[in-house]
Amino acid sequence: MNSLWSDAEAAQFSGPLGPRVYSSRLLGRDKSLVLHGGGNTSVKLREQNAFGEDEEVLYVKGSGWDLETIEPAGFAPVALGYVRRLAGLERLSDPRMVNELATHLLRAGAPAPSVETILHAILPHRYVDHTHADAVLSICNAPQGERRVREIYGDRVVVIPYIMAGFDLAAYCAREFPKQAGPNTIGMVLLSHGVFSFGADARESYERMIRLVSMAEEHLASKGAWRVSPPAAAPSPVKRDEIARLRRAIADCAGFPVVLAANDSPKFLGFARHPEVARISQRGPATPDHVIRTKPLPMLGRDVTAFAASYRAYFERHAARAAEKKTMLDPAPRMALDPELGFVAAGRTAKDAAIVAELYDHTIDVILRAEALGGWQALEERHIFDIEYWDLEQAKLKKAGTPPAFGGEVALVTGAASGIGKACAEAFLKRGAAVVGLDRNPAIEKLFTRPDYLGITCDLTEVRAVETALDAAVKRFGGLDMLVLNAGMFPSSQPIASLADDAWRRAMTVNVEASLIVMRAAHPVLRLAPRGGRVVVIGSKNVPAPGPGAAAYSASKAALNQLARVAALEWAKDGMRVNTIHPNAVYDTALWTDEVLAARAKAYNLTVEQYKRNNLLKTEVSSRDVAELAAEMCGPLFAKTTGAQVPVDGGTEKLV
Repeated sequence: MNSLWSDAEAAQFSGPLGPRVYSSRLLGRDKSLVLHGGGNTSVKLREQNAFGEDEEVLYVKGSGWDLETIEPAGFAPVALGYVRRLAGLERLSDPRMVNELATHLLRAGAPAPSVETILHAILPHRYVDHTHADAVLSICNAPQGERRVREIYGDRVVVIPYIMAGFDLAAYCAREFPKQAGPNTIGMVLLSHGVFSFGADARESYERMIRLVSMAEEHLASKGAWRVSPPAAAPSPVKRDEIARLRRAIADCAGFPVVLAANDSPKFLGFARHPEVARISQRGPATPDHVIRTKPLPMLGRDVTAFAASYRAYFERHAARAAEKKTMLDPAPRMALDPELGFVAAGRTAKDAAIVAELYDHTIDVILRAEALGGWQALEERHIFDIEYWDLEQAKLKKAGTPPAFGGEVALVTGAASGIGKACAEAFLKRGAAVVGLDRNPAIEKLFTRPDYLGITCDLTEVRAVETALDAAVKRFGGLDMLVLNAGMFPSSQPIASLADDAWRRAMTVNVEASLIVMRAAHPVLRLAPRGGRVVVIGSKNVPAPGPGAAAYSASKAALNQLARVAALEWAKDGMRVNTIHPNAVYDTALWTDEVLAARAKAYNLTVEQYKRNNLLKTEVSSRDVAELAAEMCGPLFAKTTGAQVPVDGGTEKLV
């Protein structure tokens, strides 16, 4: 491991916290050190209070901040003297500790201090860094881990046995650190937890961390345990309805929808096919910080029914434990391994599932390296339960509150690169859904940069292209819950007498056949949606009230409307509902070019401006108006409605 320190980069970070911010970000860049909010850093400064008196202040990373992107505001300032005194108490409950830290913050609006704040306070060094380095964890979780750690580091580190983070750990370190520390001490190893380094300045503390981790890597390399990889494995073709059935089984047991991300990369698939996977995958996480997100499920195999039974037993065991301790049942993400699927991660959101996958990617490295040292061994189950039902974890569950309306659900929107389709994608994302956007425009792929969005360039008139897109969607998110059929085209205005055959066929192909292809392919997955599949068809005012010069468009939209009505009849038995929105005069879409507007206005003997305002309410209808109704139609307000046709047009005289 090499130092990433750059004096030129460091100079860009000014102010008292500048060096602390910079070195924290350096640690956060390396995912083998910290992942997704893990790790911790602090600095001790002297500042003047309102009376002009000097005070010692500990700035420690605040809750909710990630080292890779932390700003000065991400550090919580606490009164150092008071926090140090807390370590001398005989006992202090963790909830009381959190309260004491919160009431001794020195800046209004600062984030909550880390639960390891007291531990940072008692270390007699200005800068303190804490990571969960993969290399160190591999050694700690191998046979005779403590002995190996002491042999590698000698008097360079203080070695602390595993104690759950919180007051007890800080109090133990306050007593033990002075006994072990000497002039050569540059760090501290918390067995099965992580590694600390410290120094007089940011660079010294950071580069000591790099040195300590490098020593662990060198030890692994000397034992042939550094460059390890699972057995080579080629992916097997997996039907998307199998993944969707698995997602449904997990959701039924958990009691809420989940996003299920499947990963059959060589690394994950090879690990799932490891000859000892049943043993090494069921022993717990690489570090306590990963317990909540990487609790392993039973091995999946190919029998989803059998897996569902195993999952239900697993969930009931945790429910019994929660009842015994009178605590909330943890609804955190889960993961499972399967020799065909590879790895699957379940989470309340796509972000949660993505975090699980990244954490387990590193866990595989830790496990295999520990195996190469003689055998992977993790925390005892009692420690894992203690963390799951820790007072502070319970507080997080209570604070989390009600999940978003479409949390754990997946929406697919066609024609999503612009106009109504893009607005629909935004509306569903806002409500917590993962969204798959399909469009011929390659811009669809970069429409949103976030883990809960997947954009796919796709010609919806091509059956194979649609099938491939659905495979990718289900592999990424586990299934489909909602489908918005928005893609369409508005041919140039032509009277029937001069309507070209190609224009007619193109309108029918894009506006009707493409939607049929998508509906037909999506049905087997939609019917497995935990809350029932929902389809919203974006129709047109031209269905009930066609206009001259729009024969191809009006007829194709009328055919689509009939298709939706038949789907409502046929799919009701699967608990699915199909409803249609008839927008009109939505001018912020690609359909309404200047040429089309001029032609339509001329057909009605109106100016373009008159045509734009040609509704009863004299109001403008936007893409967002249509999108918001589309999202609401997939929500509880329309839970008992199917086959409906709802206008969004400002009022049309012909229809009223």
